[in-house]
Amino acid sequence: MTVTLMNALTQGRIAHGYIFSGHRGIGKTTIARILAMALNCRNAIGSAVRPTAEPCEVCESCTEIRAGNAVDVIEIDAATNRGIDEIRELRDAARYRPARDKYKIYILDEAHQITDAAFNALLKTLEEPPDHIVFMMATTQPEDIPQTVRSRCQHFSFHAVKLVDILGELRGIAEREGVDADESALSLLAEAGDGSMRDALSIMDQAIASAPVEDGRPRLDAGQIRELMGTVPNAVFERILEAVDGNRSAEVITVANQLLDAGNSPAQLARQFVRYLRNAVIAKIAGIGVDGAGADGVAGELLQVSADEQRRAGRSAALFSEEELTRFLQVMLRTFDELGYRQEQRFHFELGLLKLVHLRRLLPIEEVLSQFPVGGGSRPGPGVATARTVSTASTPSRSPVSGAATARVLETSATVASARPAFSPFEKDQSRNRFDEKAIAAAPIAIVPVAALVVPIAAPMPVPAAEATPAPVATPAEMVLTDCDSIGAALATEGLAVAALPVVEKPIETAVERPETAGSASSSDMQPTSLHSAEELQRVAVDALSAAKNQATPADALADAEWSVTENEIRVQTELSKTMLPMVINAEAEKLTRAALRDAGAGALKLVLLPGVKSAASAKKPRAAKSGSVQAKALEHPIVQRAQTLFNAEVRNVIDLRDND
Repeated sequence: MTVTLMNALTQGRIAHGYIFSGHRGIGKTTIARILAMALNCRNAIGSAVRPTAEPCEVCESCTEIRAGNAVDVIEIDAATNRGIDEIRELRDAARYRPARDKYKIYILDEAHQITDAAFNALLKTLEEPPDHIVFMMATTQPEDIPQTVRSRCQHFSFHAVKLVDILGELRGIAEREGVDADESALSLLAEAGDGSMRDALSIMDQAIASAPVEDGRPRLDAGQIRELMGTVPNAVFERILEAVDGNRSAEVITVANQLLDAGNSPAQLARQFVRYLRNAVIAKIAGIGVDGAGADGVAGELLQVSADEQRRAGRSAALFSEEELTRFLQVMLRTFDELGYRQEQRFHFELGLLKLVHLRRLLPIEEVLSQFPVGGGSRPGPGVATARTVSTASTPSRSPVSGAATARVLETSATVASARPAFSPFEKDQSRNRFDEKAIAAAPIAIVPVAALVVPIAAPMPVPAAEATPAPVATPAEMVLTDCDSIGAALATEGLAVAALPVVEKPIETAVERPETAGSASSSDMQPTSLHSAEELQRVAVDALSAAKNQATPADALADAEWSVTENEIRVQTELSKTMLPMVINAEAEKLTRAALRDAGAGALKLVLLPGVKSAASAKKPRAAKSGSVQAKALEHPIVQRAQTLFNAEVRNVIDLRDND
C-alpha cells in the first residue's frame, strides 16, 4: 500500500477520492494525514530536502498539517457530521479553491456513519470533482459505504498489525521511555492489542502509569498486566483441559470456582478460554509439538502468540484430536454468546465447562457403525436384541391362501444378559412414538401376547367347525401359535388384516385355557349395557362433544374420567384440578353434555362434575367406541371377542383396509 501511494505521487497520478479501510487502531487516519502532507508539501520530489515521495516534514505546510491547524486540510468527524445538511455545506465549500496550498483535502473519519442521503448528495462532486479537491475516507466498515461511492474512489484495505511488529514497537517504546519490561509482559500487551497498535499502546500507557517504580524506573511484569486487564494465566486453561482429558468433572468445577471466587468475570473467562482453544486448534492443525517444535513459518503467523504460549498450546493440542478441539471451541463460543443475555452467568459458564467433559464420553459414529456386521444377512453381534415380525393381509381381490401363510403374527424378544448400549439418547422417546422392531426387541420378556387390530369386511362370521374342537395344549407358547393360526385363517377368508401390539410386559406363567366355542365368553361381556349405565352415558356425552365444534378437549377429559350412576345423580370424577375443571369443561361443554344426557333419557339425573385425580389403583378404562364406527363393528365380531378373552387384551386401534368404492 505504501509503495502504491508513493508511486502514484511520483507519477503525479492523484485520485480525487480515497477509501482507507481496515482494523481499528492500525493507522488509517494517520496515513490520510501523511498523504495530505505529501500532496501539499512545498518541496519537489527528488530535491535534496525531499529525495522520495514522502513529505519533507519541515516545510510550513507539513508542519501545519501535522499540528492540525492547516487551512486547506479539513478533518471532519463523520460520526457527528453525518447528515445531508453538513454534506451540502461541504459540497458548497469544495467549489472554492484552496487558500494557499495546492490541494484542498477533506478527511472524513468513520465515513460509514454518513447517511445514504448524504452520500447521494456527495455523488456528483465525487464523479466530477474540481481539480483542487481530494476526499479521503477512513472507515472500519467499508461495506456500509454505498457501492456508487466506492466505485468512484480508490479503495485501500489495511491489514492488522502482526504480533512481532507490535512487540518490536513496544520494546522500542519501553527503551525510549526508560521502562523495565519483561518479555512476557510485552507479549501480553501485544496479544491484548489483537492486531491494533493503538490498543496495545493504550494498555501499555495504562500499565506504565500503574507500575511500581524501582530505582526510579517503572517496572512491568506479567502478573501486574494480567491483574490490570482482568485476565488469568493460560496455565489455568491448560489445567482445565488436562482435567477434561482425565474425565475429572470435580476438578473442572473446582478450578472454575476458584477463578470466579477471585472476582473474575464469567464472560471474560469464557472469552479468554475461547482464544486459548483457538490457539490449541491451530497448534493441532499446524502440527506444533509439546516443545514448540514446528512453530516457525506459517504456524507462527497463525498463532500470533509468544513462544511460551505456543508450547502451552502444543501441549494441550496433543491431548485431543482435531475434531474434539473443534467441538470444544464450538461449545465455548456458544457459551460466550449466551453469557451476554443470561441472568446467572456463573451457572452457564460452569455448564459450558461440564459439556467439555461430557463430549469426551461420546463415541465417534465410525466406531458405532463398525460394531454392526457387513451385509444384510448376518446376525447382529452380542448385546443387541433381535425381533422377528411376519404379517400378511389378504384383500378381496386376492385369492385366499392358507391360514398359516396368511395371518400369523407373533412378536418375541430374548432377555439379554449383557447391558444393551444406548447408542442414541433419543431411542427411548422414539419407542413411545413408533412401533418398530427396536421397540419390541427392547422388551425384557420371553413371549409376549398380542392384541389384534381387526378390520371387519362383512357381517360377523360364524366360527369354523375346526375351531370348535380344542387341540391339545402343551405349552403357553404353542397355544399362542395355534390360536394365532386359527384366528388368522378365519379372518383371512373374509379379507381381514391382523397386526400386533404388545399389551403386557410379563411372560405367560400358566397355561391358557381354550374356550370350547366363541359363545363361551362371559355373558356380562356379550350383553349390551343398560341405557342408564355409566358406560353408555359416558359414550353418549363424549360422542356429543366430539361432534361439536371446538369441544375436543372437554371430550377427552370426560372420556378419561370415571362415571358412576346413583339413584338421582350422575357423578363424573375427572382428573382435572379444581382450578382447571371450569376452564377445560366450560359452560358450553357442560350445556352440550346435559343436552346429550337428556336426549338419552337421563334428564332426571343430576350431573355432578368432581375435580381431583383418579386413584392409582384404578385401571384406566379403554375409551368407548363410537356407535356405528368401524371400531364398534370390530368389537362386535365374535372372533375379536374370542381373541380378547383368550389373550386378555384390548383393541386400541382399528384400520379399515377395505376398498373405498
